[in-house]
This record gives sequence, structure tokens and C-alpha cells, in this order.
Amino acid sequence: MTVMVTNSVVIDARATVVWDRLADLGTHPEWMFDARAIHFMSPQTSGPGTEMTVATAIGPLRTNDLIKVIGWDEGRSMTVRHSGVITGEGTMRVDSVAGGTRVTWAEELVFPWYLGGPATALIALPVMRRVWAHSLERLRHLIESDLAAEAP
Repeated sequence: MTVMVTNSVVIDARATVVWDRLADLGTHPEWMFDARAIHFMSPQTSGPGTEMTVATAIGPLRTNDLIKVIGWDEGRSMTVRHSGVITGEGTMRVDSVAGGTRVTWAEELVFPWYLGGPATALIALPVMRRVWAHSLERLRHLIESDLAAEAP
């Protein structure tokens, strides 16, 4: 079964500042609640073609997510393909809005039949929404705290 999860947050920062943080893929475990570690499998660590294994955990559930960056619009969006146990695609988009920058994170994920397929997807959907909303709030807090610390 396929599930779609979309979350967004407005960050009080310029889009270029937010994009720079998102584009630094190696730092995602600092704010992604479910990401424990990233191991790059490709020579590059950002941009199209970047490949990585991401150790993820939500509660007792753990997996290694195989991810490839398949779309990269510098300063605007990145799209990844998941090819681990759970498959699908996800996009993070940055848009300038009144009051700062909106980050929208949308994932379309497929749960395999051997993990319970539709039943697991229905249980996982509200959990993933909360986890990713929390992650975006952590990202907002990190960026805004960094900017506050740099202010004179």
C-alpha cells in the first residue's frame, strides 16, 4: 500500500540559509528524528546522483534506508528515491514566504506485503506524520538558534 505524508514548517530565515542546511545531507541526523547515521556510497555528498545508506529508527523499528538523490533544483528542491525495505520517493522544497521560508517535505512510500502492507501503512502513517513534523520543528529551531547566536 502507498501512503502520502506531507508536512511543512515556516522558518524565520532567508531561503538561501535554509537551503544550505538542507543541502548538507550529512547533517540531516542532527534534525531528522528518525535518522541515526548516514553513510555515503557515492563520491559526492550532495546533488543529483548522491547515494547513501541511512540508518533509521522509530521506537524499536530499525532499518537501513537506501537513498539516491534523483532530483536537485539548486536552492529550491531535492527529490530522493528510497529503495530499501520501504520504497518510494520524497521531495523537500524551499519557498520564500511572508515571515521567512516554508520547507515542505512530501513522501510517497510503499510498504511491502511481507511487512503487513496496508495494515502496517495505516498504523505507520500517523506516526510518520508526527515524526516528520517533529523533525521539521527541530530543523526550524536549529536554524533560528544559529542565526540568533550570530546576531550582534
